[in-house]
Amino acid sequence: MSVSDDISGVDIVRPRRRSGAPTIYDVAELAGVSPSTVSRALSKPGRISATTEAKIRVAAEHLHFRFNPMARALPTGRTHTIALVVADITNPVVFGIVRGAESAAKADGYTLVIAESQESGDAESEAIERLMPSVDGIVLATTRLPSARIHEIAEQKPVVLINRAVEGIVGILPDIGSGVRELLTHLEELGHRSIAYLAGPETSWISDQRFECMLDATERLGIALVEIGPNAPTIEGGRAALRRVMASRTTAVIAFNDLIAIGLMQAAAAEGITVPHNLSVAGFDDIFGGELITPALTTVRAQLVTAGERAVESLLAELATTDSATQRPPNPLLTTTLVVRDSTSSPSKLITRSAPD
Repeated sequence: MSVSDDISGVDIVRPRRRSGAPTIYDVAELAGVSPSTVSRALSKPGRISATTEAKIRVAAEHLHFRFNPMARALPTGRTHTIALVVADITNPVVFGIVRGAESAAKADGYTLVIAESQESGDAESEAIERLMPSVDGIVLATTRLPSARIHEIAEQKPVVLINRAVEGIVGILPDIGSGVRELLTHLEELGHRSIAYLAGPETSWISDQRFECMLDATERLGIALVEIGPNAPTIEGGRAALRRVMASRTTAVIAFNDLIAIGLMQAAAAEGITVPHNLSVAGFDDIFGGELITPALTTVRAQLVTAGERAVESLLAELATTDSATQRPPNPLLTTTLVVRDSTSSPSKLITRSAPD
């Protein structure tokens, strides 16, 4: 070692120059501490004195040192990496979930990796198999896998679900009933007596749950309800549903998500059907852009960022326990909120499409 150097106001000792990527031993030598102290400081902040931790962080920054998750896994069996598997990474719903999950993972020193299934259960299962050796646990957001397959995965790695309930697996769920009741009450008060539900994918658990809640609410309100679907949970899926919607002769449509609702509105506009004058339309999720279209979309807002945060926090809690038999209380349901905009109004004259030539 040579002369003492000062970096950002912290006195450290400059080591001999070495070739290759810096190691934890280089950081220890530069900071004048043991490698184990460096490990504690960088993996779990707050476990050593603030002065020593600051010195180590300055040294690590000076050397451009970064922990190698695979190297960390060798003595502990942990990679400090978790996976978030989503059905469709292009769906704006995912943006909030990813932001919340990343925030919670980062706060605990974990790296988050993301994979998508493109709405395919087979692709989802294959992605999980690829990720399994490299991660400590998995968050499945809007999974399309059957319950038996989810249990198989949970036997190998801790699993937390978002928008899916499976017995024995931790799930982060919205208060489906509350949002559905608010929306249907809103439509009933506007004067609608017949409503269509544009369902989501056939394998969507939450789509089925929403329809069941709609059945209960419409029976209570005395409103006619018809289910149309399954539908692709995309704008194109909504466009393709217009003919079936018009054939149902309903005055209001509730779509599985905002993307389907937006697609339906686009197709209606192209056919000269005015929303909401001829057809009221509402969705779920309150994605970015729902308030920017014309008319702005009435929707049921979900706590997407909170869902991502809570899922990762629950997964890390699973990883922290040494007793696999420990039963934790279920997570409280995330509140849902009706956001009334311009795409719903009192029913007026329903326009029917002309028969094709």
